[in-house]
Amino acid sequence: MKILIDFFPILLFFGAYKLFNIYTATAVLMAATALQMGLIYAIDRKLQTMHKITLVLILLFGTLTLVLQDDRFIKWKPTVLYGAMALALAIAVWGMKKNILHMLLGSQLSLPDGVWMRLNQAWIVYCAFMSAVNAYVVFNFSTEFWVDFKLWGYAFPLVFLVGQGLYIAPHIKSDEPSNS
Repeated sequence: MKILIDFFPILLFFGAYKLFNIYTATAVLMAATALQMGLIYAIDRKLQTMHKITLVLILLFGTLTLVLQDDRFIKWKPTVLYGAMALALAIAVWGMKKNILHMLLGSQLSLPDGVWMRLNQAWIVYCAFMSAVNAYVVFNFSTEFWVDFKLWGYAFPLVFLVGQGLYIAPHIKSDEPSNS
């Protein structure tokens, strides 16, 4: 159910673009994301900071796209989001000596400090990469190609998350005593 909630705005955006145009798709994305956040809030009784930022950026860039009838705004949203995430993670860890991933997930995952640091660095590189790739596609390809990339580009986060899971699996500290 959670995966369906996570992906339905992009799927509806893609479908609306293919059936209508970028402006209809943008309006659908805005409504679907607001609904998505409502569902997440109904289930979890809270929204994570990332959810709030995503909602604000989609509504802001979507509104600019619709009001100004300029599709560049909605296409730049991922570049801004990923770039801001990379910058925030980098400033926190290297400037303020705070590991945001550890702060957010440390109560759910018990990992050595070195693993947390490498995960944070991996997220910085990943977010910078995704920001750069989106910018490259926006600058060099048509809106239709960007929309297709937006849908099929979900392979990047899936591969990244699987790789991250494989990396942390041997490092997870168990609270259960061993039977050996």
